[in-house]
Amino acid sequence: MLRLYPLLLTLFTPPSVTGPVKVVTSLTTYASIAREIVGDRGTVGSIAVGNENPHYVQPKPSFVPTLSGADLFVTTGLDLELWVPALLDKAGNPKVTEGGPGYVAAYAGIPLLDVPSSFSRTQGDIHVFGNPHIWTDPLNAIQIARNILTGLKRVSPENADFFAAREKDFEERMYRALFGDELVKLLGGPTLADLDRQGKLFDFLNQRQYQGAPLITRLGGWLKQGMPFRGKLVACYHKEWDYFSREFQVDCFDYIEPKPGIPPTPRHVQEIITA
Repeated sequence: MLRLYPLLLTLFTPPSVTGPVKVVTSLTTYASIAREIVGDRGTVGSIAVGNENPHYVQPKPSFVPTLSGADLFVTTGLDLELWVPALLDKAGNPKVTEGGPGYVAAYAGIPLLDVPSSFSRTQGDIHVFGNPHIWTDPLNAIQIARNILTGLKRVSPENADFFAAREKDFEERMYRALFGDELVKLLGGPTLADLDRQGKLFDFLNQRQYQGAPLITRLGGWLKQGMPFRGKLVACYHKEWDYFSREFQVDCFDYIEPKPGIPPTPRHVQEIITA
């Protein structure tokens, strides 16, 4: 039996990529994050383009060979891109089908908002697993990057250290962009992110002192730029902004769509304008 172990390992260990890794993503945001990690060790392309509604991308025959030759495929992994399973079936590439070494579900590890407690056609096109528009929160981008890194390590282990270093650099840049250089230097990005996720960041910064002044005075980045808008109410078209709203505390008081996926009537739009 011991003699069979090398053979079994050969049969059940997925082959690693030889040459540049080929990454395909469902959406452009995932492609942008993947490029930050892949660098010059591969190519990254997106099926959807930036001005397409991710719910309703029209599959094209040209997408099939793109996926057939992919080493890694990144998709949300929920019920957003309902056009993805049919494309994967036609591509016939077991490496990037769900469960394969090159399949990455971007949502993994991200707490989902708007998880429905009931289902009814009268509610519109609701997402049964929760809100899949995960990319509008900068902290979610960090988790998406980690998920992509995990997939890259599986399909291209010889480049694992290179990818890990670039992913770590991406995280650091995201922390500094969100919280500002000074606060990240004082407390560290992960600590700030943990406080933020718990909804305790601003209380902590207002209550703690550093060199005779509240830490809130050291806040920079996008959160500082967004301070004048915290607590403001805005009208949103669709629920894709819910993660952004939570992070920056800019709440959607109503939606142009009366229900998810239902086009608004002129009367409803006018009601939103005059609200």
